Amino acid sequence: MKKLLTFLTLLLFAPSLLATQVAGVRLWTAPDHTRLVFDTSSRAVHKVFALKDPDRLVIDFADAALADDFSVNEVKDKHLDGMRHAARPDGSLRVVLDLKQAVRPKTFLLKPNDTYGHRLVVDLYPSDAGAAAEPRVAKTTKDIGRGRDIVVAIDAGHGGEDPGAAGRKYSTKEKKVTLEIAKRLKKLIDSQPGMKGELTRTGDYYVGLRQRMVLAREMRADLFVSIHADAFRDKRVRGSSVYVLSNRGASSEAARWLAEKENSSDLVGGVSLEDKDPVLASVLLDLSQSATRHASLSAASKVYAQLRAMGKVHGRRVQQAGFMVLKSPDIPSMLVETGFISNPTEETNLRDPKHQERIAKAVLKGVQTFFDEAPPPGTLLAERQNKSLKHVIERGDTLSQIASRYQVSLSSLRRENDLRNDNHIQVGQVLVIPGT
Repeated sequence: MKKLLTFLTLLLFAPSLLATQVAGVRLWTAPDHTRLVFDTSSRAVHKVFALKDPDRLVIDFADAALADDFSVNEVKDKHLDGMRHAARPDGSLRVVLDLKQAVRPKTFLLKPNDTYGHRLVVDLYPSDAGAAAEPRVAKTTKDIGRGRDIVVAIDAGHGGEDPGAAGRKYSTKEKKVTLEIAKRLKKLIDSQPGMKGELTRTGDYYVGLRQRMVLAREMRADLFVSIHADAFRDKRVRGSSVYVLSNRGASSEAARWLAEKENSSDLVGGVSLEDKDPVLASVLLDLSQSATRHASLSAASKVYAQLRAMGKVHGRRVQQAGFMVLKSPDIPSMLVETGFISNPTEETNLRDPKHQERIAKAVLKGVQTFFDEAPPPGTLLAERQNKSLKHVIERGDTLSQIASRYQVSLSSLRRENDLRNDNHIQVGQVLVIPGT
């Protein structure tokens, strides 16, 4: 009886023992939004509303309190000016976000995983985001223009609240390794004439899997390369590997596209599915996917060969899986597992900048080989492979400008056309551009 009275007394005078405990908050800043993640002891019952003059966002946690060890770093970025919190008489916890501008909030709950417990995620988007954005369309030969760069979308796996796999020796996070290798690969690609690298994420923040595909399409990418560093329960497993989309993954994605074609603004090979009958849409999508998967396998095989030449690979050939990021019907895509971060030796290697550079160079060589064999129409590389490419001089042209445009040396341009300086060219004159 005495124990029961003690327990009831605790319930009466210490209600916070049963309340949801808010243990801390983390901030992630992405180019298009800010993400706040609140760690909670249980599923958070909450409501969110905005206030004006000045702009604030209020988050009320029902039956909640700050944990004794509540921790928070500085909550300030391009959207936020700070954060305040206070307990309320009704037993709730109020958190006020002081804003620098009006925002469009989006909240959702995450269940516990191997790394974190219960979480409330609050995403803050600019209030006018997407209001007047022009629709983006897939690339077509017609609208690309003359002599464009080949674009490679480089996708650093995981990020922000999603750390990916972790090493056992140094607790190295996959998200950090993938971003480092992705940045190195971009730098190498950018240094190649006629090629340009674009990152799907440039910092430590999370990008949704399907959003990565959308970004690649907005970049008008000719190739999508996703960088990862996997883990396995057996720490002895090691080696890099390369994946392309499986038959089953392609079929499921085709079904999704066909089911949503009336509400989709996506294009397949520059042709909208929206106004096509089901049979024609299915045929168009099948043709697009077949061509894309063939190109994906070809590019992945070139990268796999370079990784095999560099060191140990896992698997005898390019492998197939249903990874979400590989499902673009119109962009050749591959996923590169740079090694097993769960293997102590490979974890050490993946932390080494020199090893990261070697991986990036191997991927670059594979990508270069693929595009040398099959340059996309309308690209500078495709034009340069035609040795009879000519340039008609227009008013204002100089030899140095022409050499820069076609990514050839000034000396080779002069030598090919027997020229000494700009005084020897005139409007209407035809110059032969040196081939590769």
